[in-house]
Amino acid sequence: MSEDGRRPPAPAAGPLLDNLAGWGAADTPAGPFALVPVRPDRDLDRITGWMNDPAVAAFWELAGPPETTAAHLRGQLDGDGRSVPCLGVLAGVPMSYWEIYRADLDPLARHYAARPQDTGVHLFIGGAGDRGRGLGSALLRATADLVLDHRPRCTRVIAEPDLRNTASVAAFLSAGFRYAEEIELPGKRAALMVRDRARRHLL
Repeated sequence: MSEDGRRPPAPAAGPLLDNLAGWGAADTPAGPFALVPVRPDRDLDRITGWMNDPAVAAFWELAGPPETTAAHLRGQLDGDGRSVPCLGVLAGVPMSYWEIYRADLDPLARHYAARPQDTGVHLFIGGAGDRGRGLGSALLRATADLVLDHRPRCTRVIAEPDLRNTASVAAFLSAGFRYAEEIELPGKRAALMVRDRARRHLL
């Protein structure tokens, strides 16, 4: 705690992800989209509700009471800033959950040929009404563009959706990611998806 009793700034304001908290919004066909670092006092109930949606729980495996979600968030919020949990806010409405992380500093780096500054994304769309209509692809493209615009040393954005999650893999492909390889991770076989800076305006 600081002298005025408030918590110190979250790692989202730190250097490992180039001050993600200040990135601002990206334009999408559905309106402006921004990544807003999670504050548990404000966001825990909302995220817990999403985690208990069967479609989300099937792949995230974090269904349960608020304490389960809080523990998952705490592992990132109490860390060094290499992973930042965020709400995806579309046209002013929180509607998705994202984790932006340094893939090159993550255990994932042991499972593929990582490059310095590789940036990874985990996500899910919170409301069932926002799924299945192409919105995920638009937000994935916008998020990858935010990363590449604000992290000049990052040459590519990485994701590793479960191979069984065909809707997620399809959304990444529609967002300009390419399927690089199949990788074995603890608990799942994943599709390594890559959006390259060098090809971002071609796909």
